[in-house]
Amino acid sequence: MVRQWQVCTMKLLREHSSSTTERLKKSIEVEIKSRGRYDQGMFRIILTEPAGGTKFDAETDGGAESCILTVLIESNQEAKNEVDRLMSSLQTNWEKSKQGHANWADQFKNACLPLGGEELEEDEDGNKPSAGAMDWVMHFISFPWKFVFALVPPTDYLGGWVCFCCSLGMIGLVTAIVGDVAALFGCVVGLKDEVTAITIVALGTSLPDTFASKSAAENDPYADASVGNVTGSNSVNVFLGLGLPWMMGAIYWAYGKDDEWDFRFGSDLDIDQVWREKGAFVVKAGSLGFSVIVFSCCALTCIGTLAARRQVFGGELGGPQPAKTASSVFLVGLWLIYVSLSAWNSYSQ
Repeated sequence: MVRQWQVCTMKLLREHSSSTTERLKKSIEVEIKSRGRYDQGMFRIILTEPAGGTKFDAETDGGAESCILTVLIESNQEAKNEVDRLMSSLQTNWEKSKQGHANWADQFKNACLPLGGEELEEDEDGNKPSAGAMDWVMHFISFPWKFVFALVPPTDYLGGWVCFCCSLGMIGLVTAIVGDVAALFGCVVGLKDEVTAITIVALGTSLPDTFASKSAAENDPYADASVGNVTGSNSVNVFLGLGLPWMMGAIYWAYGKDDEWDFRFGSDLDIDQVWREKGAFVVKAGSLGFSVIVFSCCALTCIGTLAARRQVFGGELGGPQPAKTASSVFLVGLWLIYVSLSAWNSYSQ
């Protein structure tokens, strides 16, 4: 323990006095090194070896041989409470960190297992599930992705914000990869960009939402979560997925055109002369108008189908098996109609 005061030895000299019974008084200064002590402290001042006729009071501490003064230093209650609060917070955070470290390690362990860790758990009969041939095939195909997504920290850190931000980054990374691969594949097979966007890119970026909606529909007694996931995802795609890039592009090209812009749009008579001279953010509609009309019709038909199911079967999802099958086939048919008509319009122009 570090001493909070200085140990010293000193000699007290008695001044000349004619009285032999006079009590001597002397001030001794002791330097206290620390401020705001957490625990109580104590030290002693001991006077020994009296000389020159000096005697100690036998009734005080130390008796006739010495004089002992015990000094008690009380702790600073405010500082003690602040330290206690800080230590409690650190202890709580450390416990959460240890739990987070354990959960993070489990993510990597589960990523290396074909059933995602389910083979380590026993059912009610005490049996552990085993992976089949298809489970191993899918495991080897998806292992790189499983390992990469295991890098996302669990929700134990900072109230889940670290997990949320890292998940958004991973989703953006996967979306960029899917978009580039789809564009390359469409170029190789000779598909137009419009057709590639509504087929390969749309499937690659929307299938995770489909699986999320399926899981929500199975685990929730109502259809709100699954339908809300679809509408919310599409809202983000339209308002943010289109709004942010277009806003950034408009701000960038508002400062003027360059040689690349002149090469692509300088001789395009579809653009007004004013914009060809100063430059602007150009997005040609192409077959977008027709696709939006077809999509709107299919979307209204889908909403009408869900409303009809609520009236007939009492809910948007579920119901008798023939009705479920017919609804699924009908909704998939709406998607095929949209893709087919949009692709036909794109190639007919």
